[in-house]
Amino acid sequence: MWKRFVTGCLCFTFIAAYGTELVSDEPVPTSALEQEEYSDLLELFVETFNDIDRNYVDLISRRELMEAAIDGMLSKLDQHSAYITPAKLERYRRNVDNEFGGIGVQVMMNDGQLTIVSPIFESPAYRAKLTAGDVILQVDGNSTAGLTLAEAVALMKGKLGTTVELTIRHPDHESSETVQLTRENIRIRTVRGDRRHADDSWDFMYDDELGIGYIRITSFSRYTVSELREAMNGLTRQTLNGLILDLRSNPGGLLSSAVEVCDMFIDEGVIVSTSGSNVASREWKAHRAGTYSGFPMTVLVNRFSASASEIVAAGLQDHARAVVVGQRTWGKGCVQNVLDLEQGRSALKLTTAEYHRPSGTNIDRKPGATDGDEWGVKPNDGFEVLLSDSEAARLERQRQSRDLLLKKPTAGDDIDDRQFDMALQYMIAEVTKSRSDRQTATANR
Repeated sequence: MWKRFVTGCLCFTFIAAYGTELVSDEPVPTSALEQEEYSDLLELFVETFNDIDRNYVDLISRRELMEAAIDGMLSKLDQHSAYITPAKLERYRRNVDNEFGGIGVQVMMNDGQLTIVSPIFESPAYRAKLTAGDVILQVDGNSTAGLTLAEAVALMKGKLGTTVELTIRHPDHESSETVQLTRENIRIRTVRGDRRHADDSWDFMYDDELGIGYIRITSFSRYTVSELREAMNGLTRQTLNGLILDLRSNPGGLLSSAVEVCDMFIDEGVIVSTSGSNVASREWKAHRAGTYSGFPMTVLVNRFSASASEIVAAGLQDHARAVVVGQRTWGKGCVQNVLDLEQGRSALKLTTAEYHRPSGTNIDRKPGATDGDEWGVKPNDGFEVLLSDSEAARLERQRQSRDLLLKKPTAGDDIDDRQFDMALQYMIAEVTKSRSDRQTATANR
């Protein structure tokens, strides 16, 4: 009976929630011998589970036992496969989609006071003109004094469309004021520029005179493609002569999003291919329609550029569409499917395939791989710019600070971005050469 029970429980029909391949729900064993071994192993698991549940000296919940068993199985797999508990699933999905419900503020505890670091552009907090440095004294009449950051944030969360009342004290003001905000679905933009317009929207044209654009992608969510298309359309309405695409410290995201981003700049050929032991090999190819072309590109990467960002960098490099500048990337070339468990209450993030760049070479850095092995994406010859850990950390803090909506710019941590400077100098040379060639061709007509 136990064998039948567990076999039924384990043979779920799994649904891929965020991946690109649907893992087969057909049993892997095919021969009679394999089927027998499969049943014997399941029976061993059930017997062990049952004996512990009945006879262990201390009381332990069955759920704890099951989650420990799952973790034990996953410990034999790669570092990217993981079990996502019900308590962590909502946060995981918010991180993948880069959206959540709330009022749209980034906050911190400063000397025990809940302080706004920055409103999020176009959020309820932004429209209410809340600014950096504002102290949130109360949330719906509940004092924030003595709360942890997590407890304070939980007070501001709620169902979409409901209201929350904040008691705010502005910097350099003794008195406080009360504002009412309606909770909305807050989406963090993944496509950003180097600086903002006067209305706080991103300015994607870095150099108006030369027509050099700058776009930074922080992760690959389901909204990245539409955000990038919007930015590119704005640039092409101006005079776009060259583009710097910054993928530094981009940890990845959705494979489908990375493929579509790469497709926006390549008009033909393979973008990426995948293969695995239990999934069919597959190729994604570029399409001519909707391609942005006719200008040079550089792609900025560093050692924290991973997964989907490596797909884009490798695709543009292999098709000679862009010069890659910076440091060798992380080397995460595996595809995860997120499979629903318990009717969607929990999930399994499982590596089901690995992907390869258009040249067919490997991206994934296997355990024990050396610098001499093939993995990740290397900068083009002559375009490597190595940074020390401290320099990279300072640049990251500088970038994060510039992303915030601050009343006054912060100072004191500004350092030269040597990787960006190399990309910019290359782009200036390419744009200048292109202009000169056009002028020569016009003069010779």
